[in-house]
Amino acid sequence: MNGIEKITAHIQQDCQAEIDNLLAQARAKAAEITTSYQAKADAQATEILAQGKKTADEQGSRLASVTQLECRKAVLCAKQEVIEEAFQRAKKKLLALAQEDYISLLANLAARASTSGREKLILSPADRARVGKAVVLAANAKLGAAGMLTLSEESRPMDGGFILSDGALEVNCTFDTLIRLQRETLAGAVSKVLFD
Repeated sequence: MNGIEKITAHIQQDCQAEIDNLLAQARAKAAEITTSYQAKADAQATEILAQGKKTADEQGSRLASVTQLECRKAVLCAKQEVIEEAFQRAKKKLLALAQEDYISLLANLAARASTSGREKLILSPADRARVGKAVVLAANAKLGAAGMLTLSEESRPMDGGFILSDGALEVNCTFDTLIRLQRETLAGAVSKVLFD
C-alpha cells in the first residue's frame, strides 16, 4: 500500500469512526427522546384513564341517584293510589249503608252542621226522593225545639251527603268534601296503617 492509499484508508477509518460515533450519539438521543415521550404518554394515558374512571363513577352515581329518586317517586305514587283507593272504598261504604243507617248519618251531620236550625237541606235527586223527608225529620228531632230544618225543592248532582243552605250561606256536607277534608288530616294515619 502506498502513501496515498494509507492516507485515504486512514481518512476513511476516521470518517467511519466519526460516522459510528455520530450514529451512536443519535441513537442514544433518540432513545432518550423516546423514553421521555413514552413517560409523558404513559402519564397522560394514566391521567386520561383516571379522569375517565372519575367521570364514569360520577355518571354512575348520578344514574343511581336518579334511579333511586324514580323508585321513591314510583313507591310514593303507588302509596298515594292505595290511599286514594282506601278513601274511595270508604265513600262506597258510606253510599252502601242500609237506608236506616244512611238516614241516621245524614241527620247527625245536618244537626251538627246547623247553626240556626232553620236551614234547608239540598240533596242529590236520588237521595231527595229516597230519604230526604226522613233525614229532615231525624235531624229536627236531634235539634229539639230549635229544629226547623226543611227539605229544599232544589237538588244538585252529588254522590251522597248534602248541602245545608241558609240563604247565601252554604255548608258543604257532601261525602266528597267531607272525605277530602278528612283525607288532609287522616292521610298520615291511613298511610301508617297501610304501610307500616
